[in-house]
Amino acid sequence: MTNKGFYSLLVCLFSVLFSFSQIEKDSTSIAIEESPIIANETLIKKEIDPLRPSKAAFYSAVLPGLGQAYNKKYWKIPIVWGAIGTGVYFFVSNDKQFDRYRDAYKSRLAGFTSDEFYGSISDDGLIRAQEQFRRNKEMSILITLGLYALNIIDANIDAHLLQFNVDPNLSLSPHYQYNELENTSDLGLTLNFKF
Repeated sequence: MTNKGFYSLLVCLFSVLFSFSQIEKDSTSIAIEESPIIANETLIKKEIDPLRPSKAAFYSAVLPGLGQAYNKKYWKIPIVWGAIGTGVYFFVSNDKQFDRYRDAYKSRLAGFTSDEFYGSISDDGLIRAQEQFRRNKEMSILITLGLYALNIIDANIDAHLLQFNVDPNLSLSPHYQYNELENTSDLGLTLNFKF
């Protein structure tokens, strides 16, 4: 891709993201339901945006890591880029190796004896090497696509969990109690639900 094409792609991407951020600002009236959150023993109402998970998934589909930025989980962005970048690196590396062995095999079929593997690797060895690097290349593609899908799923689930209802009337807490009469101890969980 040329520099001109790369810069035009970046301009288009940022214009799309800017338009979505404007839509997001205009659609704050969509939040209908409210979820209570406790802070310093006072009840604070927090708006629930029902479109938040789908926005996060869409942003991650457009640019990996953007959905994590939308969810304000900035520490996940280098992990996403590193995982997808590693998959792309292995694809490119295996593709170069596949091309080397394929070119050597084609030159031998044409009758030339000047390839870099002549005398050290037989024709069958070149065929096996091509098959191995083709398989590695295909696995790299599948793993990279899986990591890309995992990035989208992570952004969607994280956006769902950010809107999780934390209600003061519902609590689950561990308890420990020592019984002096029987000289035993009790360990368990207590679930409280107030109406």
